[in-house]
Amino acid sequence: MAISPARILVSNDDGIHAPGIKILEKIARTLSDDVWVVAPERERSGAGHSLTLTEPIRVRRLDDKRFAVSGMPTDCVMMAVNEIMRDALPTLILSGINRGGNLAEDIGYSGTVSVASEGCLAGIPSIALSQCIRPPAKTKWQTAERYAADVIRSLLEIGWPGDVLMNVNFPAFEPDEIQGVHVTVQGRREILGNNVEERTDPRGHKYYWFGLGRDVGVPGQETDLAAVRAQYISVTPLHLDRTHYASREVLAGEIAREFD
Repeated sequence: MAISPARILVSNDDGIHAPGIKILEKIARTLSDDVWVVAPERERSGAGHSLTLTEPIRVRRLDDKRFAVSGMPTDCVMMAVNEIMRDALPTLILSGINRGGNLAEDIGYSGTVSVASEGCLAGIPSIALSQCIRPPAKTKWQTAERYAADVIRSLLEIGWPGDVLMNVNFPAFEPDEIQGVHVTVQGRREILGNNVEERTDPRGHKYYWFGLGRDVGVPGQETDLAAVRAQYISVTPLHLDRTHYASREVLAGEIAREFD
């Protein structure tokens, strides 16, 4: 069943002043006349699905339908649906456009994807969108800007189940180099290749930066990693239910016998 974009909530994890959310807000306005923005006051990349519980949340109203939130991406969705927009909930949540892909295991760390996950938990159709990057080249915002609206419209027309969210990644190539769209599965990288860069501060104390590791994926022809490398837009349906049913069947039988 088709999904209505009548009332759209836009959020992200890069912060309310990030270039990607400005592009996404512009795209949202081609889909609806009723667009709201509720996003973190500052960058919260890598926040995952964290929630602020030990300090107050502060909300700053920037204009009629734009709000900056002191907390995490998940807090933004919770504030939107439980307070700011509670009298008329959004019919669609768009998250992003993130600077950097959210592929493979990134999904677990991503505040961008967590916005969509929280929206899905609230019963609202949600899409996470990310623009892949290839440092030191400039971010190809023009690629997401050209294709995002058409991808969103296609997804809305087709529709998807209520316990599913959509994760869209645009390759780090020029718009004219894009080969099409692939519907993919979540990939998996060789995670031990991540960088930990050691530095020394002016007082002689060590500190560390996590850096980007090797972008090497476990082989798979239909993964999100493979798609963006081959210059295709990746669309991955993600399920909220993380139960591994085959393992559950085995465990249920074995444990039942152990305790009989």
